[in-house]
Amino acid sequence: QVQLVESGGNLVQPGGSLRLSCAASRSIFSINVMGWYRQAPEKEREWVASITNSGSTNYADSVKGRFTISRDSPKNTVDLQMNSLKPEDTAVYYCNAPFGASNYWGQGTQVTVSS
Repeated sequence: QVQLVESGGNLVQPGGSLRLSCAASRSIFSINVMGWYRQAPEKEREWVASITNSGSTNYADSVKGRFTISRDSPKNTVDLQMNSLKPEDTAVYYCNAPFGASNYWGQGTQVTVSS
């Protein structure tokens, strides 16, 4: 079992930056892929970025070049650095970890981009 806790969400102006962090309750060495998703009001949850335990990363086209996902296995954390934020990035951001036969989610952290 894995518990995931996100932090770092906040209100930020367009063009600003935020860094989200996801802390896992167990070692993430054995979790092959971890990712970030987001859900805007009245929209479906969408994939944002993912990283493998070898450090390979993938990004949704909407965030490519602006967001960077990173993984610190000794600290059991996965971070999402978000730069050049846009109002359309406003959403609840969730950390995700498929592990074993289950798919684990955190409780989410709110990111609001508004002037």
